[in-house]
Amino acid sequence: MRSLISLAVVATLSSGCTWISGTLADRKDEKPGIQVEKLKAPPGYAVTVLSRDVPKAREMALAPGGMLFLGSNEGNVYVVKLDGSSASPARVILKGMKSSGVAYANGALFVADRDKIHRYDNILTTLEAPKPVTIVSGLPEKERHAARFMAIGPDGKLYISVGSPCNVCEAENDNYGTIIRVNTDGSGREVVARGIRNTVGFDWNPKDGSLWFSENGQDELGPDQPNDELNRVSKVGENFGFPYCHAGTIPDPKLGTKHSCSEFTPPVVGLGAHVAALGMRFVRGDGTVIIARHGSHPPSRVAYDVVRLKVDGTKAGSMEPFLTGFLQGREYWGRPADVLPMADGSVLVADDLNGAIYRVAKN
Repeated sequence: MRSLISLAVVATLSSGCTWISGTLADRKDEKPGIQVEKLKAPPGYAVTVLSRDVPKAREMALAPGGMLFLGSNEGNVYVVKLDGSSASPARVILKGMKSSGVAYANGALFVADRDKIHRYDNILTTLEAPKPVTIVSGLPEKERHAARFMAIGPDGKLYISVGSPCNVCEAENDNYGTIIRVNTDGSGREVVARGIRNTVGFDWNPKDGSLWFSENGQDELGPDQPNDELNRVSKVGENFGFPYCHAGTIPDPKLGTKHSCSEFTPPVVGLGAHVAALGMRFVRGDGTVIIARHGSHPPSRVAYDVVRLKVDGTKAGSMEPFLTGFLQGREYWGRPADVLPMADGSVLVADDLNGAIYRVAKN
């Protein structure tokens, strides 16, 4: 036990229990290995494994012809050719990236490299030797919360997440804790939303075009708070409260005296404490949001699942399970990181622990 703690960071929580985070401490209950027979989807759905060769798979981006691009936390970008319920072996097309964000639009693949965003034109015909054009530079370089989720909005612009550089702090500049957007040539950079600890998932409601995003709450307010959040952006530049207010109602113990929670936009709904809500997307046509909850740190074990909820205007209903079974007691064997609803009604789920892509489809 002494060697375990020596390789971890130990912090005492306000609840009086001890939170151990770090390499070995966080992985002592980790039992990787695809076990699709343990997965449970809603009645009428079946789960299959599309791919199992995308190590540390994270964000997914779909291009015409069933070409699925995947960013990964190991620094590679992969492509998989989908054919209904089957897929080709994954191929590495880019190496050495420092982030996992990918997006596709109008023949171009956009790839995040922490402080830069690259565009690869005509990617479907240049897969063997893609050539980058750097369209954004000067993004914050700090490693914490640098996943850089990206997506193309209804306005044709590229939206990019820029997480905070810490658990809770006042960052040295206002580039942190934001969602920004740029034109696809990198021009016209502006902040769309701020006061965000870290978002690794956002999408637009197809009914009204509003931007919604998942947000990870801070780590050290105890095992049961604050909630991760689902938020809705109603105006450009809106502030969601970090680091002064958490989950809409909890003033930060150190910084909360500087600003009241009432000054900021509250979340639409809480997603559970420490669940690490990551990829989120709307299912086109029925107002459903699907969210990958990556799973908590010790001492508790919660989430490790995919949930869905209904959205109606500015409100959202309660969560219901969509894909469960990655967590068995305290042991977990998979970690959902992104979700991607498909035109045929199926949903793809990226599991970064096993490097797998699952397909959840109606029977």
